[in-house]
Amino acid sequence: MLRSLSAGARQYVLITGNYWAFTLTDGALRMLVVLYFHQLGYAPLQIALLFLFYELFGVITNLVGGWLGARLGLNRTMNLGLALQVVALSMLLVPTAWLTVPWVMAAQALSGIAKDLNKMSAKSAIKLLVPGHAEGSLYRWVALLTGSKNALKGAGFFLGGALLTVLGFTGAVAAMASVLALVWLASLLLLKQELGRARNKPKFRELFSKSRNINLLSAARLFLFGARDVWFVVALPVYLATAFGWDHWRVGGFLALWVIGYGMVQSLAPHLTGKRAGRVPGARAALAWVLPLAMMPALIALGLTAELNAHWLLPGGLLLFGVLFAINSSLHSYLIVSYASEDGVSLDVGFYYMANAMGRLMGTLLSGWVYQQAGLAACLWISSAMLVLAALFTMRLERDRALAGQA
Repeated sequence: MLRSLSAGARQYVLITGNYWAFTLTDGALRMLVVLYFHQLGYAPLQIALLFLFYELFGVITNLVGGWLGARLGLNRTMNLGLALQVVALSMLLVPTAWLTVPWVMAAQALSGIAKDLNKMSAKSAIKLLVPGHAEGSLYRWVALLTGSKNALKGAGFFLGGALLTVLGFTGAVAAMASVLALVWLASLLLLKQELGRARNKPKFRELFSKSRNINLLSAARLFLFGARDVWFVVALPVYLATAFGWDHWRVGGFLALWVIGYGMVQSLAPHLTGKRAGRVPGARAALAWVLPLAMMPALIALGLTAELNAHWLLPGGLLLFGVLFAINSSLHSYLIVSYASEDGVSLDVGFYYMANAMGRLMGTLLSGWVYQQAGLAACLWISSAMLVLAALFTMRLERDRALAGQA
């Protein structure tokens, strides 16, 4: 079947397959760690801290990984990401007594490096596989890759819970490591050599983007993802468990379904933002979609303060937030690939996702601290303020290029 496709389409299928396999193990590993350490008696905030290095090393990896991709080729950085994830999983196959907090944090650090190498490579490679004039196709391909990744991450939450039940923690980790090792070997053989290697080797001091649009879009992305994680990562699961009395299976299942739905909306974003009418969205569309998103956390916070029925308010508000956030995220993912320079594309994409990782790290830390100090409503107000900042940076993007009708 692959042989009947064009060379570019074959590479896209291989890259997407790599990304999918990695994402399933990434989501499953997160749920395995959460559920297993919950069983061991860890408090929710202690469990969240296990992922601190995962987010912190994502910041560093995106910055340095973009430079490595431009110098070595995206095939090598993608394969390195797959190999590191196998190592991270293997670190968790030690006896239970060895699974101390520092050891698990170290494994999560490796997993964070692996995840962002894989993501940066996949997003950057699409830029090189789509003709320069075909912005509409680029948007569709980016939206499909991004949306399917998040849907599969949600499926990974379910997979992690199921594997833990059927195989136990060690058996589940061993099974994932074995399958991913086979994917890595196939990728070594099939993925195109030299993909994404810059013609002029970038120097290390060139890590930081010199493009005004990319700098502004990166700042907007930082606050966009900080606004999500400041209430989603720790505050929301703890609130659902304490205020609603949900057990961890119900909390995990609800969040998994939210992530799957979020990914599906991301995949449909081109149809929701004007592609059917022959328009490819730009800076104006990004601003138009972030403004209503900024209102959602504030409205939910007002409802909680007014003591409206939280059992309806919170899931309903989260649903609307997820739809708007998914479209914003998909638009951003397309714009960064569109704005990036073809020669050394991974430098621009890596810098941008470094800002994304900084936003996640900031949101994760604030989520635990603010919720502990002031509750969920305070997290929501901070989320809304961050989205206003994202809108302000989006407003400063250069006016849209004439992209109508490009397919």
